Amino acid sequence: MKRVSLFIGILMPLLLSCKAPADVSEQAKAIISKHVVRYTQPPRRIPTKFSVDAPLLGNGFTGITLSGQPECQVLHVARNDFWRLKHGHNESYPAVLGKIEISIPGLQGASYLVEQRLYDAVTAARFGKADVTVTYRTYVAAHTDVAVIEIGMEGKGSLTGSVRLLLPEAGKEIVENLPLDRAVPEKREQSAADGIHYITRAFEDSVDIPTKAALALQTVDSPDGSFTLEAGKTVRIVCAASSNFKSDDCREAAIRNVREAATPQGLRELEKHHGEWWKDYWEKSFVSIPDSAIEGQYYLSLYGTASASRDTVFPPGLFGTWITQEQPAWAGDYHLNYNYQAPFYALYSANRIEQAEPFYTPLLDFIPRGKYYSEKLTGIPDGILYPVGIGPLGIETTRWTPLMELYYLNWRNIEGDGMFWGQKTNVSYAVVNLSMHFYHTWDREFARKVYPFVRAAAVFWEKYLIYEDGRYVDHNDAIHEGSIKDKNPILGLGLIRQTMRTAIDMSELLGEDAGSREKWRHIKDHISAFPQCERNGKTIFRLTEEGLEWVGGNTLAIQHVYPAEQIGPDSDPGLLEVAMNTMQEMQCWIDGNGSNSFFPAAVRIGYNPDTIMYHLRRYVAHTFPNGFQLDNPHGIENLSTVPNTINEMLCMGYGDVVRLFPVWPREKDASFHQIRTEGAFLVSAGLKGGSVTNLSIYSEQGRPLRLLNPWKGRRVSVCEWTDGKQTAQNEYTGERIDLPTKKNVRYEFSVPENK
Repeated sequence: MKRVSLFIGILMPLLLSCKAPADVSEQAKAIISKHVVRYTQPPRRIPTKFSVDAPLLGNGFTGITLSGQPECQVLHVARNDFWRLKHGHNESYPAVLGKIEISIPGLQGASYLVEQRLYDAVTAARFGKADVTVTYRTYVAAHTDVAVIEIGMEGKGSLTGSVRLLLPEAGKEIVENLPLDRAVPEKREQSAADGIHYITRAFEDSVDIPTKAALALQTVDSPDGSFTLEAGKTVRIVCAASSNFKSDDCREAAIRNVREAATPQGLRELEKHHGEWWKDYWEKSFVSIPDSAIEGQYYLSLYGTASASRDTVFPPGLFGTWITQEQPAWAGDYHLNYNYQAPFYALYSANRIEQAEPFYTPLLDFIPRGKYYSEKLTGIPDGILYPVGIGPLGIETTRWTPLMELYYLNWRNIEGDGMFWGQKTNVSYAVVNLSMHFYHTWDREFARKVYPFVRAAAVFWEKYLIYEDGRYVDHNDAIHEGSIKDKNPILGLGLIRQTMRTAIDMSELLGEDAGSREKWRHIKDHISAFPQCERNGKTIFRLTEEGLEWVGGNTLAIQHVYPAEQIGPDSDPGLLEVAMNTMQEMQCWIDGNGSNSFFPAAVRIGYNPDTIMYHLRRYVAHTFPNGFQLDNPHGIENLSTVPNTINEMLCMGYGDVVRLFPVWPREKDASFHQIRTEGAFLVSAGLKGGSVTNLSIYSEQGRPLRLLNPWKGRRVSVCEWTDGKQTAQNEYTGERIDLPTKKNVRYEFSVPENK
């Protein structure tokens, strides 16, 4: 790449061609407001231990799941921080807080329509019967744990109704199917004072960490919750939630918040701040593509992560904040052999760092137990080894209990007191997200927080791997749950490389462990090659070097490509060919576990973009209206699939090289605003008529930028903008543009005329 100095004679025309960024508010609103999620029949999979098919609301702390017929609407309420917290299998899980039941008997037999507006996160319903229509308008306030429900009526006459605040019921929300499901002691309270009804639930006996949560409700101007609907009249219901982790007296906090909100001024403030938060959220990054179904799923997925993930101590588990039945499947926990990590994959490129932030806290809280397992099971005292399931605050959800004898007869899956399924990679699988977060932000404070975890992961592998014949070998590790004693499982080989790279770069940034870097670098560069085999006449990746050879589903054969990020556009052509053969053999576009890794892996290796889009449309069509996958019991893990895939297709930052529209149908116009890439760059650009337009890159940390020239063979003008003023301009040529950037400076790229 050659940098060219400009003469004054040609400088001024180029300066005039550089534009300051336009206001993006109207663009974001115009794009996202188009997408409204419609439900034309009541949900059927609720309450359930698995993912629901119902409308989902939330603010990242409190979640509401809508259900019921028009005449009896039921709002299930849960919180990220309301768990039963006790070490042991089937002892710990996110719990149901309560439900709001709104009864309007006169609506029996009415038509059903619920619409969720993504842009302002307001859910509206219309239930019609004869010449009467009842409307609902519901939202969970973005900035506080208060929900508002407004009910109105169109037509003649009147309808009577009532509101009840209820504790979960045994046999429905609380299932006691002994001995497989435990009957656990709890404390509950239900009462009313000054027109405010409240409930509390608490797990304080036979637990390791006591928990308590409260829900308070007021029907404005109706102390007993009864109301009459008439045309032109609005019934307002306000409810608030809290927990012992948010206030010393969660019941009083919930009551106080309801009282403050249930006034005309309080309601105006709630809605104002709610709208402002969601407006800011959508402006952080957005895309425009010529496929409304895929684009709609893109924003529905980001709506879901915003609604579920903002509590930095209690991130969402398998089913997000939408728990409708207790003792949810797999304890609703943080499953570390991919399920916990997957919902967060898209957040880094989508520039939703606030939603990604909660991910690491449970990992740090579990370090003492991880060190215990590392020393007890492998003799490595300063490494960490995690079981498959953990919870918040250091809780171990899969620790051995006698009840496990009813579930797991193969005791090789239990080591010490923990359930590992023979897998040593749970910690490094968690490093995946820490690595993505780090390289997309180069945030020193974040690195300082998570480095103890990353360092301990690197130390574990440093002492666990065996150096044989000039390479490091991973013995007695399982590629699949329970495959036991595999040699060199392919995913493990990818994750170890990623762990070492991340540990090296974090330690350099922080100035720590300089003496360890040479060893870590040697492991990264000399670990065993990815195993291969022949299948149907083509060379593909083998699951292990010795042990399990092949399984068609689950996508483990390509997860070293993504999310371990070890193969990309600049990789060896022979390796890329093997990766392509493997993906063509697998065809796991709609997979019960691995779609969230299969699609972005296809982009990374340069799969045909039309094929990717075809299967992405199939994937989108294979969902409930709320975005959860049909015939898939899992919950929020696939919220990353569509936005992650589209972002990678539009703007890929892999390998410290920014590529624009690298795997995108060139005949399809598209644009994006502030996709975040490795190097802490926020990239905006458009594609029109096959040519890249309006390219702007904001450098957050002032790191060197390597840009694959989107105008092949053309000179590129780069205007530098600081605080809204142009401060410099230069011109570059070559296949790749190497640009030394400055912190908090924006760079505008264009092709000068007659050049």
